[in-house]
Amino acid sequence: MAPDLPFVSAPSEWVVRCAPLIRGGGRVLDLACGTGRHTRFLIQAGFQVEAVDRDVSALAFLPGVVTRQADLEGEPWPYSVGEFDGIVVTNYLHRPLFLHMFEALSAGGVLIYETFSEGNQLLGRPRNPDYLLKSGELLEQVKGRLEVNAYEELCVVENGRAVVQRICAIKAGK
Repeated sequence: MAPDLPFVSAPSEWVVRCAPLIRGGGRVLDLACGTGRHTRFLIQAGFQVEAVDRDVSALAFLPGVVTRQADLEGEPWPYSVGEFDGIVVTNYLHRPLFLHMFEALSAGGVLIYETFSEGNQLLGRPRNPDYLLKSGELLEQVKGRLEVNAYEELCVVENGRAVVQRICAIKAGK
């Protein structure tokens, strides 16, 4: 009998749209993976996935995934330079991690990032400005470090309404 797994919502359409830019079969980090909606999608797409979060118990029975339980805000960054062909982050913001993420990408590696932006406090959570990007902030974060493939700043109706910024950016080199 299979274990009862928590309900997992569909992957973000942004992640689905940008994932084909990651090297086929490449190693991908699902950062702050939560219940693993993107981990599951990435595994099904043929990537080697490491999922990291403070609680990875929702992924305990998921085959083909490496999990790492870590407090990314309170512990040292656990990854090496050039370790990943892709990094996926959604609905999470801890600004000190940006430089670590950029370094952890291999040459040609793809950052797919989507999280809440200013204006979201009018629609719901999060409301705390520490967890809301300022207008254009994702573009500023990658400027001079990664090449922007796509960027959006908008209100979306996906799993509810939210104001978000999304970026898909690639680390130079091959």
